[in-house]
Amino acid sequence: MAFFVGIEIGGTKLQLAVGRGDGPPFVGLIRDTVETPGTAPRIQRQILDGYHRLLRETGLRTDEIAGIGIGFGGPVDTRRGTIVTSHQVAGWNDFPIVDWLHRELGRPVLLHNDADSAAFAEAQFGAGRGFDPVLYVTVGSGIGGGLVFRGEVYRGQGAGALEIGHLRPLGTPTHIPLPGTTVESIASGFGITQRAQRLLTEPGLAGRLGVGSTEGLVRLCSGDPTALNTRLIVEGARGGDAVCQKLLDDGTDTLGWALAQAIALLNPARIVLGGGVSLRGETEFFEPVRAACRRYAFGPFRDLAQIVPAHLEEEVVVHGAVALAAQHHAAHPAPRTT
Repeated sequence: MAFFVGIEIGGTKLQLAVGRGDGPPFVGLIRDTVETPGTAPRIQRQILDGYHRLLRETGLRTDEIAGIGIGFGGPVDTRRGTIVTSHQVAGWNDFPIVDWLHRELGRPVLLHNDADSAAFAEAQFGAGRGFDPVLYVTVGSGIGGGLVFRGEVYRGQGAGALEIGHLRPLGTPTHIPLPGTTVESIASGFGITQRAQRLLTEPGLAGRLGVGSTEGLVRLCSGDPTALNTRLIVEGARGGDAVCQKLLDDGTDTLGWALAQAIALLNPARIVLGGGVSLRGETEFFEPVRAACRRYAFGPFRDLAQIVPAHLEEEVVVHGAVALAAQHHAAHPAPRTT
């Protein structure tokens, strides 16, 4: 029986799992953090060490691994098997990761980005199962998207597609009129945090924008704007701070606008949202996103697709990487060797 290894490579997280490609549970899973400071050569060493450790812990032989799937946290070129860049870790620019890993481990290797891998997992085994097409959007430190259509990840010409976080809203956010260049710059965890930091660090900005008192933000970070993060801003909003709530409302409004654009172009059967920012839950995140999406959506498509939480949680990317490797193997079986 063939087994497949999935690898998730992020800016701070590294996961390796082995399974048969037919969904949960895994045969084995290793969850690790990227060594600090993260650089591509150090992560490459961690990948090789983790792979051999995974085989030792599961008792599998190398010849039982029929393929390896990678879900990378950044833009990739699937046709060339190359990482385009990483916005978080140095050293990945134009790196031929498929050729490198095949050379090191002698197994067939398939590359996708993390959002596409997660989209495939949710479409096959999670909240999108039974729907077609499925749009998946991850809302975390950044915002990425993936589309699964007729059982395949849509990749455009091969270098990527569904970069929903890089849509550019024409209007300024309504709650705090501080322009953002992209959806990601307003609605992602990093974007929310950066906007809050600007309110504290640019002299007179909060007053000029008329957003109200920023004393609550100052208390949350103990006077150090660099200590702010999305978790603290959510905490402030739950405690009744108006500025924190406005920052979050701008995020859900902008994300809803972006989903409405995707609906107009793709008309998906289901929209699945994952990522750390989405974990705020129904009342604080999903309900306002749905309301904003409905407000902006093309009328005839407005009520066709449900917007639902992802099911596969922290393991979603490696589930997708394993399943994509299995799918690729079924379509392109490697020649037998003696």
